[in-house]
Order: sequence, then structure tokens, then C-alpha cells
Amino acid sequence: MTATAAPTVLAPPPPARATVPRTFAAMMAREARVMRKNFLATFTRVLVQPVMFVFVFAYVLPKLGGGAMAGGPGGPTFSTILLPGLVGSSIIMQAMMAVIFPLMMELSWQKSITDRALAPVPVPLLAVQKIIAAAVQGLIGGLLVFPAVLFIHADGQSPEVHVDNWPVLIAVMVVGALMSASGGLLLGTLMNPQKVQMLFAMVLLPMTMLGCVYYPWSALDNIRWLQIASLFNPLVYVSEGLRSALTPEIPHMPVWAFMLAIVGGTVLLTWAATRTFTKRVLT
Repeated sequence: MTATAAPTVLAPPPPARATVPRTFAAMMAREARVMRKNFLATFTRVLVQPVMFVFVFAYVLPKLGGGAMAGGPGGPTFSTILLPGLVGSSIIMQAMMAVIFPLMMELSWQKSITDRALAPVPVPLLAVQKIIAAAVQGLIGGLLVFPAVLFIHADGQSPEVHVDNWPVLIAVMVVGALMSASGGLLLGTLMNPQKVQMLFAMVLLPMTMLGCVYYPWSALDNIRWLQIASLFNPLVYVSEGLRSALTPEIPHMPVWAFMLAIVGGTVLLTWAATRTFTKRVLT
């Protein structure tokens, strides 16, 4: 008789080796879970400001007889002028806030950034991950503005919007979100958390009010010094880019001008933000 064969012992599987793509994907998955968990709060934060602006400028003022400020009889409605600017403003503001405030908490009292710095990825890549995650939130914020502007308006003040150039629209929204997120990362690593209130007074408020949200850039021809000074505002190029794609009948910057500014600004701000982020984390 033959001896009974010994049972086969299965060797445990080899441990999964952490790779840069796998680690990067895991960090992005974590950001997605956080966004899903805080969806209601994010949704409310994104919509409150644009809805209030739309309600006042596209509904209340036309009801009071102030709708003629758009362009006179036969001209575009103010809702038409307002939609590209509000979408651009929402992209810029939401992408910046999505990275600035969490980063300040991680770098100051929470000190949780040190845990992520231990991940098997280069520290500059960690900065890029935060930029991409914030840019996604900025894009979501911009997309949520469209229904608000399209449905909240007075009688006869509906916006006349049609996509004239899909590649330009997608490029402006995506690259503009990356530019604002990288700018937010740069500000978050340079600013003192105790002086965060200066961010609204010195950066966000002037950027919004002078970012060609409520008027096209060409309307500043009679205020030449302000027209030139506004060229330092990144929101101007995003608003003008969206205006060229959504409302091409309204005067706007040439495509080469705003695309050069948006792409160049994204490259420059990303380079500066990754350097300051790396220096801040490693010191």
C-alpha cells in the first residue's frame, strides 16, 4: 500500500509592492472618499455665492429696471454676460479654497502632512496630487454653476449660450482649474495661518470683483490703466476664455492670448508651488 500523500501547503502570496502609480492612485481614492463624505457641505458651499449673484443681477435688478446695463436694447442680456464669468469665478475660488484651508490645517496644528510625506512617492509628486484633487473640486464647482444661471433669471433675461468651441471650453476649464489649484497651493505654503483673513481682503475679493466676471475685458477700454492692471489677474483669462467658447458674440480676448496666459501661468505656478511645498514639508 502506498503512503497517503501529505497535504499541499499553500505559500502565502507575496506582499504587494508599493509603486508610485499605485500609491498615487490610493491618495486620489482617499480624496474621492473625503469628497463623497462631505458632498452636501461642498455642494452648498459651491452654490451659495453664485446663486446669490445670479438672483441679484439676473432676477432682482431686471425686475427693478436695471437690466439695461448689459448692452442696451437689442444687446445681450446680463445673464449672458454673467454666465462665463461666474463659471470661471467658481472654478478659481473653489479650487483655491479646496487646497488652501486643508493645507494650512495639515501644516499647522494637525501636522498630518508628515504622514503623507512618508508615502513611497517623491514629495513634489505629493504636491501635484493635491493640485489635481483641488482642481477636480474646482471643475465640479464650475459645472454646478451652469444650472443656476440657466434657470434663475427674470422674464426676457434668459442667457443666450451655446458652445462655439468645445476644445477651447474643455481646455480653459481644465487648465484653469489646475492653475488656480497650484496658485492655492503656493499661497497655502507661503501664508501664515494666523493671517488667513488677509487672503479674502487682499486676494480673493479683488480677484473676483476685477476678474471680468460681470463685464468683458474689452469694456474697460475707457479705463485704460485698470484694463492693463487687470492682466495680472488670472481670473480675467479664465473668464475671457469661457466667454469666447460660450458667448462668442460678446467681444473677448483672442484665443492665443488667454491660452498662453493660462498654460504659462499653470506651468509657472505649479513649479513654484511644488518647490515651496517641498521646502515647507521637509523643514
